[in-house]
Amino acid sequence: QVQLVESGGGLVQPGGSLRLSCAASASIFSISAMGWYRQAPGKQRDLVALITSGGSTNYADSVKGRFTISRDNAKNTVYLQMNSLKPEDTAVYYCNANGWKYALRYDYWGQGTQVTVSS
Repeated sequence: QVQLVESGGGLVQPGGSLRLSCAASASIFSISAMGWYRQAPGKQRDLVALITSGGSTNYADSVKGRFTISRDNAKNTVYLQMNSLKPEDTAVYYCNANGWKYALRYDYWGQGTQVTVSS
């Protein structure tokens, strides 16, 4: 059973920082592209940042220069460092793992962690 377990969300003031973590099952982590998505109330779930198994990264324009995604393959964990947070960053953040194994496509989601940016 593949599991993605997120942590690190919370309440932070505008301009503050948070670091999200997502621990994934060892069976898939090293071969997966790992992503962070977010969903605000009444809105669709959007990609925030992505890191491939080879370490290439991609970011939504709204977070470029403020957020950094990284992965530690030894710990089967992906991180999202969020700096200069704004109220519009408030959302539930979800971890995603996707890729191919045994010629089958997989796509797994974590349970989500709430990030609230407010004074």
